[in-house]
Amino acid sequence: MNDKAGASGQLYALVDCNNFFVSCERALNPRLQGRPVVVLSSNDGCAVSRSNEVKALGVKMGAPWFKMKNLARKHGIVALSSNFTLYSDMSDRVMTILRDFSPEVEVYSIDESFVGINGMDGQWATPAAMGEAMRERILQWIGIPICVGIASSKTLAKLANHIAKKQPMFKSVCDFSRMSESELNALLADIDVNEVWGIGRKTTEQLCRIGITTVGALRQASVNALRTHFGVVMERIVSELHGVSCLGLEEVETPCQQIIASRSFGEPVLTVDEIGAAVSTYVARACERLRGQDSVCGAIHVTIETSRFNEREQRYANGITIPLPDPSDDTRALTGAALLGLRRIFRTGHRYKKAGVVLMDLSPAAIRQYSLFDSGATEEKSAQVMAAMDAVNAIYGRDTLQLGSAGTRPRWTTRADNRTPRYTTDWDELPKVRA
Repeated sequence: MNDKAGASGQLYALVDCNNFFVSCERALNPRLQGRPVVVLSSNDGCAVSRSNEVKALGVKMGAPWFKMKNLARKHGIVALSSNFTLYSDMSDRVMTILRDFSPEVEVYSIDESFVGINGMDGQWATPAAMGEAMRERILQWIGIPICVGIASSKTLAKLANHIAKKQPMFKSVCDFSRMSESELNALLADIDVNEVWGIGRKTTEQLCRIGITTVGALRQASVNALRTHFGVVMERIVSELHGVSCLGLEEVETPCQQIIASRSFGEPVLTVDEIGAAVSTYVARACERLRGQDSVCGAIHVTIETSRFNEREQRYANGITIPLPDPSDDTRALTGAALLGLRRIFRTGHRYKKAGVVLMDLSPAAIRQYSLFDSGATEEKSAQVMAAMDAVNAIYGRDTLQLGSAGTRPRWTTRADNRTPRYTTDWDELPKVRA
């Protein structure tokens, strides 16, 4: 049996929350257990999370809600609007528990984390027993079901997690590190090659053309031949499939190189002032994240577009990039630049359905360069104003302080007709019990 942590001495657990958004809703509303549930995207557009019952009905990820309504009536599907505030808080709680098991936790997404467990697994009889302990504690304390995949590389851990989900015999925890080569090869031979982390659609098509259709076949293929056809990235993937760790944990989150804030409107918008209010709000959201990672922005890109699905109306979409005189994290400066760009690309006579902003040319705030005639005093005052705004909004709620251009009664806000209360983060939405 292969009871080692691989040639590199590493051992990883990939922890993935099952049907995460649906599971968050069920954790706070037990009446949803066993019922078909789907969570919809912004504006209640399409399915972004499906319960197993919904998956069994053939509903695919991203399926438009308007196409599902007949199926929903027939099978009693419960459709809920996205409650991202709740999901983010529940994710933080899961990650906090994982850090009780190991100090090495890389948050890969809102519902997935890699956990470095070499050395830590010695506290349990086997690495799988450690995975079981994670699963039981998270389910008991938070009510979220998870699957755990364990292996000597991150790519193999991803595949182990895939098997933990698909094959009930593993009871949600699959440990590759204790399997023989024959056992591992048998499992990988039944997995399509597109399930390998880092292999996209085009690469899958290329691999299939040369007869490599499964993970097992990719693992057995000639490394030199693959490198010739696909380059060094494929060589690393194959090395990872052999248990050689080429991808270490990233415990410190890398600052974003771009920050995007974009939403579809709840209903079509016709005037530049209304779109300007939406753009101002998106800039404020993006700037909060910008300051949160201690970065400044050198340019801002603004986009607007009409509905791509309404064939009866003329389609219009446009975007513009506005460079800033000096890199900044000031919401006021970036909003002014964004509104300037918006007025350049806005055209009357259209019903706009979406707008967005992208903060570009990001750099660390600590090394920002001032213009020739600026001593830095302006930036110091700006930093004080932004710090005060962030502090007030953190205490009293988002948008307590905001720019006037964001408006007070937006008609464009995202539709969320079936959003559940934000029980864990908003005092005003706590359940009320009268006795």
